[in-house]
Amino acid sequence: MIELDGHRWIQEPMGADLQRLWRIDEVLWEGDTAFQHVVIGRTGQGISLFCDDDRQSTEFSQLVYHEAMMVPAFLLAAKVERVLIIGSSEGVASQMSVQAGASRVDHVDIDQECVRICAEHLPYGYTTEELSRAESGDGPVALHYADGWGFLDQAPPEGYDVVVVDLPDERADSDDAQHNRLYGEEFVRRCQTVLSPGGVVAFQAGCPTVWRNETLIRAYNRFRNVFDTVAYFGSDEHEWAFLFGRVEQVDDPTNVMLEAFPKISYRPQTIDEASLIGCTVPPYSVRNQG
Repeated sequence: MIELDGHRWIQEPMGADLQRLWRIDEVLWEGDTAFQHVVIGRTGQGISLFCDDDRQSTEFSQLVYHEAMMVPAFLLAAKVERVLIIGSSEGVASQMSVQAGASRVDHVDIDQECVRICAEHLPYGYTTEELSRAESGDGPVALHYADGWGFLDQAPPEGYDVVVVDLPDERADSDDAQHNRLYGEEFVRRCQTVLSPGGVVAFQAGCPTVWRNETLIRAYNRFRNVFDTVAYFGSDEHEWAFLFGRVEQVDDPTNVMLEAFPKISYRPQTIDEASLIGCTVPPYSVRNQG
């Protein structure tokens, strides 16, 4: 953090030669875990989570973000009974999966301290009581403090209906970020191999703005190499885009999602049928590379 105009600010990297400032009105927790520097503080968007200076979620916008990541996966999957979530320290994705009808949710996060800090300080996601139950596997959610790459070796023989990978954005300018390997094509293929028939892999895939879309283009090309069906959802009220892959060929994935929308158990608060029509076309620069 830096001191400026009598306030403390976090400088969030936004791209080459560009940063964004977040004013931190109160620090609720700050420190280094075994994997990253974490700040939870009050901002103009409410209580907010930062990891290595990247904003991960805020009280104001987290629902828009998480629904953009989860709802298309619920709609595109043949069923939602077994879900694997890798990352997503706050626990919102696990809660949404249960509301969508999942009877088994394996939540895998490598950073135990960050998950527990989130449950203690964030007003969304796991409460401390919910976290304790998830850690003991007492209920539909089982929390595993493990590396997502290795955990795939423990996938049940019947596979997962939805696999969600929700990590800090890929660092295109760094080979040192430990989570970068979980964005590579080999890991995407590993996720694909643990799907049940009709299952869906969902990734946080980067930012669609033309001045920050390098990681989205990388992710889009990887998904097209791995899956016969690739669906895109770019949030129209957030700055992030998400990709969804199915092994089976689906001629019109948007129409599949529209048909499923009235039937899913999870009822979105920030997405409707018009959103699915308007947000499922990748940006021009992603569709027309080079």
